[in-house]
Amino acid sequence: MSDPFDTITELGVVPVIAIERASDAVNLADALLEGGLGVAEITFRTPAAAEVMAKISAERPQLLVGAGTVLDLASLEAARQSGARFGLAPGLDAEIVAAASASGFPFAPGIMTPSDLSAAARLGARMVKFFPAGAAGGPKALDAISAPFAHLRMRFIPTGGVSPATIGDWLALKSVAAVGGTWIARAEDISEGRFADISRKAKEAVAIAKALREAP
Repeated sequence: MSDPFDTITELGVVPVIAIERASDAVNLADALLEGGLGVAEITFRTPAAAEVMAKISAERPQLLVGAGTVLDLASLEAARQSGARFGLAPGLDAEIVAAASASGFPFAPGIMTPSDLSAAARLGARMVKFFPAGAAGGPKALDAISAPFAHLRMRFIPTGGVSPATIGDWLALKSVAAVGGTWIARAEDISEGRFADISRKAKEAVAIAKALREAP
């Protein structure tokens, strides 16, 4: 099975999603797929998260589903049992990183500082989430923080404060694998059934990332 982070890198964008009702899972997956965005990070910010991941994994296996906001070992196990193919966290927890590694579960812990990044590197992580990307200083901050670690080939998924207007600034950094986007499928869009809007925003995000990656 291919590395899910390779697929994420190819797409350049990961929708970060908090979804309240499992009954909306398949409609959400269809909307993302129609928009050409075959990946979703379902965050453990709602009680429905595990069931949503399970439904998508079972009914729309062509969508690469991952777990976000993995803050403890129980969430890590719930993600794995629900069919998630990868996981991410906003912060760095050595116990979770070790457990994910031991089980062969692709996992990207969160970092914000050089100390965080140094700790993640010692734990063997090579894909990390930069969070909160905007509040932490934006692309210039990440470029400076990551520079001393360039020889380790660390890759980043900036999340938090990223928008369509700033995708280009992030993807211009060679160390950025993809951006995390909360604007693509907002909780209110899902709960109010605005799936056509989600498809449109997904399509726009993919097109922006593709154009930036293919630019000379």
